[in-house]
Amino acid sequence: MRLIFTALQGVGWLTTLAWPFLVWFSLTHPGYRALLPLLACLFLVRALACVGRREVMKGLTMGLALAGCLLSAASLLLGRAHLLLWYPVVVNVALLALFGGSLLTAMPLVERLARLRQPYLPPEAVRYTRRVTQVWCGFFMINGSVALATCLRGHLNEWTLWNGAISYLLMGILMGGEWLVRRRVQAAS
Repeated sequence: MRLIFTALQGVGWLTTLAWPFLVWFSLTHPGYRALLPLLACLFLVRALACVGRREVMKGLTMGLALAGCLLSAASLLLGRAHLLLWYPVVVNVALLALFGGSLLTAMPLVERLARLRQPYLPPEAVRYTRRVTQVWCGFFMINGSVALATCLRGHLNEWTLWNGAISYLLMGILMGGEWLVRRRVQAAS
């Protein structure tokens, strides 16, 4: 049973990563509108894969999967394929709300994640995790704003380039850069 859930989780992540290209393909090839129910089903599978799992961001993962499912279904039922373009905006708004909302609590999200590996964090590490949470909020604001602009502009190739390549590249650079900075900070302590 665990193998099935792992496979479903993998399909879910692949769906998320491939989303911009699947959307581009379905919008540029009208004969392939049958992808819309498939996309809805893949997101539904991702939501179902979250049931019974324990993870820090389970609710977010399930909510985003259901949002993808609803956008796909609405696009199909309403005949408005452009609704598919809004998924990256929804993702960035949700992540900004999650990370930003955690800054209003005693323990920001990055600190909670860090404490899963290292329950005791010195005060300088706590300050560092708060700063990293703020950096991620800035990233989600900028990335979400550009994703919104690409939706409003309506140029499908620009939308696909940003949401399917550039944003992933920038996210990877941010993750890698943060990892390098964290190593230096830990070495200096």
